Amino acid sequence: MGKSGISRNPGVLVVIVALAALLVAVHSVLSQLSGPEVYDDRSTEIAVAPGERFAIRVTEDPADGFRWIIAEPRPDPAVLKAAGGHFDADEPPPSGSGGSRYLDFTAVRAGRTDLRLLRCRACGPGAADEAGARTLNYRVTVR
Repeated sequence: MGKSGISRNPGVLVVIVALAALLVAVHSVLSQLSGPEVYDDRSTEIAVAPGERFAIRVTEDPADGFRWIIAEPRPDPAVLKAAGGHFDADEPPPSGSGGSRYLDFTAVRAGRTDLRLLRCRACGPGAADEAGARTLNYRVTVR
């Protein structure tokens, strides 16, 4: 029986392994550059895969004293995990202007859970009843 070209030339195997590693690295970089899917207050039904990250974008104005939090009842931690967030000011930022708050999440495993966000000032017990408070409700399905 004849030998394959790969076993006669180990350099070919090195090139194939290097090419595969390069493709994996390029895919990883492109995935990070594209970032997670971003949903807003019109996207109340969210469907993601296990391990997938996504963000919810809400309008926020730090000057008015309100902020967005994850409210009770909290989502099922076996299905969905909070993963931080950040604030992006409007461009150009006039004094006291608002922007967008991004709340980041990671889908843990298959299941369904509800996610409730609350816009509040004091954000303690009874915060949903504060004047100016607002809630957003999402149904998250991890498939």
